[in-house]
Amino acid sequence: MTDTDATRGDIRPPGLNSDEIPTLCAFLDYLRDAVAAKLSGVGEEAARTPGVASGTSLLWLVTHLTAVEHNWFVWAYEGVGDAPLEDEAPPLGEETVAEVLDRYRAAVRRSQEAVARCTDPGRPGVRSLRETAAPSMRWTLVHMIEETARHAGHADILREQLDGSTGR
Repeated sequence: MTDTDATRGDIRPPGLNSDEIPTLCAFLDYLRDAVAAKLSGVGEEAARTPGVASGTSLLWLVTHLTAVEHNWFVWAYEGVGDAPLEDEAPPLGEETVAEVLDRYRAAVRRSQEAVARCTDPGRPGVRSLRETAAPSMRWTLVHMIEETARHAGHADILREQLDGSTGR
């Protein structure tokens, strides 16, 4: 356990034995917190430092996940807005680490609100980001768990490369 983890309280994976949607949301929130924690406390320059040849940095990962949250829950599922958000390709804009984290947390809250408004997890959303029929809320949640978990693993590696921090 790192010092950062010690100040965050209970960081165990969700252990609820609940209905489908609350269980999926608990796991997704667990992963969202893990991603945010990997960027928290990182200096501005370090957050922008690519850890791999593709240019991926901690700041880019969180910026990407912010767009993904908005695009799947708000733009696609709820049908709000004219166009999905574009991912910023490295190099990033001038936003600070704090601003990127605030924007990510706001996107997460908006996604959580969309889930809360959904009365039927099997009902298709308004539109799709892919060349397929609009997916259900169930599919969207599972997809976001997969997407966020994949990038949480990337964030683990990038953070370890930056300062040696390991663990959730």
